[in-house]
Amino acid sequence: MRQKTLFSYETPFSGEHNIYGFVYGAGTYSEPEQAEPSAAIVGAMRGNEHQQLYICSKLASKLSEIEAHGDIVHGKSVLLVPSVNYSAMNANHKFWLSDDSDINREFPGNPEGTATSRLAAALMDELKQYSYGIQFPSYYMRGRFIPHVRIMKTGYESTNLANLFGLPFVMLAEMRAFDEGTLNYNWQKAGTEAFSLYSGGTSRINEEYAEIAASAVLRFLSRMGIIKYNSMGGNISTIMDEDEMLSIKSESAGFFKRMKNVNVEVRRGDLLAEIIDPMDGHVLSEVRSPVDGIIFYQQDAPLIYQNVVIFRIIKKIHK
Repeated sequence: MRQKTLFSYETPFSGEHNIYGFVYGAGTYSEPEQAEPSAAIVGAMRGNEHQQLYICSKLASKLSEIEAHGDIVHGKSVLLVPSVNYSAMNANHKFWLSDDSDINREFPGNPEGTATSRLAAALMDELKQYSYGIQFPSYYMRGRFIPHVRIMKTGYESTNLANLFGLPFVMLAEMRAFDEGTLNYNWQKAGTEAFSLYSGGTSRINEEYAEIAASAVLRFLSRMGIIKYNSMGGNISTIMDEDEMLSIKSESAGFFKRMKNVNVEVRRGDLLAEIIDPMDGHVLSEVRSPVDGIIFYQQDAPLIYQNVVIFRIIKKIHK
């Protein structure tokens, strides 16, 4: 493994900060061999993405072991970028410290722009060299969900390759206006086969889901002939449109008492949760499943507001 500086910037109070990548299978510092830029993996872009950073730490350990055993295929290389915003993470802040900007809305970046735009441009120059790109973004809603691969419908997507991660679901998502500034979209546009792997958490570490995510990446790298690794296990992925899921919203505000967990099969009429009055403890409303299906997402906040999404269900198709 060799360390590579991807971007350097000066801060007003802390001096120089560097964003590092770690290259596996490309020789040493003194004699770096010419290796194909095969796959790049990007972790935390925001300061609250502890789960994403944790997954990268597991991958770093495993890739080091694989490299030490000579099991990275000759002529291949893997780039791992654990964090691109660690200063915000150190300050317990979600976005870029100086201007509160979101790096994952700045791609493809501008070398003459703001700090985050310059960072995005430097990352893009490096990452677009790779044939395959894997990102660990955070889910746009707080809560628990089934780990899955998400692909935007850009016209460049490959669902067949997404199956090789062996996760239960591959979600196809419609493009939204702000997606044009994301890494995934610009990666695909630059010719990289890019995948967003959602690992079931963000600010809280979920060991089980982190292990699932790390294993999925190693399975993909093995199946693409980049590493030699026993990739047994995994699922035959179900490919579905994200818009086909049913969203259930809260009828009341109050304590949220869950009766069912994520990745559980439910029947129409099953009690999913109760919303309880915080003052006198009586049940304000019962949340029941309107369909047969599998719970894909659930809110995990102890107190919820009225009219917010608290469950998303993958509807079961009856034949």
